[in-house]
Amino acid sequence: MEKLYCNDTFQKAWGKDPFASAFGVTGEIFRDVKNRKTMRFRMDGKSYFIKLHGPVGWNEILKNLIQFKLPVTGSANEYLAISLLTKLGVPTMTACAFGIRGTNPAAMESFLVTEDLVGMVSLEDFCRDWKTNPPPSELKHRIIRALAVTCARMHGSGLNHRDCYLCHFLLDPASLQEKRVKLHVIDLHRAQIRPRIRRRYRVKDLAGIFFSAMDCGFSRRDALRFIAAYTPRAGALDEKLWPDVLRTAIRLYRKEFGRSPDLPAGCGRT
Repeated sequence: MEKLYCNDTFQKAWGKDPFASAFGVTGEIFRDVKNRKTMRFRMDGKSYFIKLHGPVGWNEILKNLIQFKLPVTGSANEYLAISLLTKLGVPTMTACAFGIRGTNPAAMESFLVTEDLVGMVSLEDFCRDWKTNPPPSELKHRIIRALAVTCARMHGSGLNHRDCYLCHFLLDPASLQEKRVKLHVIDLHRAQIRPRIRRRYRVKDLAGIFFSAMDCGFSRRDALRFIAAYTPRAGALDEKLWPDVLRTAIRLYRKEFGRSPDLPAGCGRT
């Protein structure tokens, strides 16, 4: 089995053998672990990111299954997630080239090229010092609403991110001067798409957001603002959802830092 997509630029540059061209790319390495490598490279004066996936092997697949995790065997998940979000009008990466070959899931090879989102800043970096240097309230409220709406639209489509942290939402600084703040969803290689998102995956995604915001000076009212913007766009949700989200976020924090988070008054402890 072989699937290929190249836009006009990459069709012209890689037309003869896209796989050889993709796996021959050199550039600035951002990640190089096991079977996966992420690099930034330039072509014709423009910056791109490429993710290369080599064979994972049956040992890795079995290890994930034993841990009740769905193994990521290539770039297909991310390509499909990008395609879905683009169709929905949710800002994300732009796929320029994609390829996958092989029928054996343990031996597949794949690649994905996306445009470099130049000038964007992750919400993790943008909000990092808000605890000691609070932003204007109006700015904070606009970003919270944009994040909640983005998550709701993503979840409403049946897509769960599985790495849903502030660092994977890129803010377009230019949009701060516009009516709506623009956030791009990135790093979708573990994403899953179903007709309807399962509750436990919704909880994990939302807990990832809450966990990564715990040291950014967000208040109980800020959490309520997020909930108020998310809930009507995500469909009817059960009353135990948000307590479960908070408990999961606190567990993530304790696991990561070995201590309990300094929660704002009124958020409770668990």
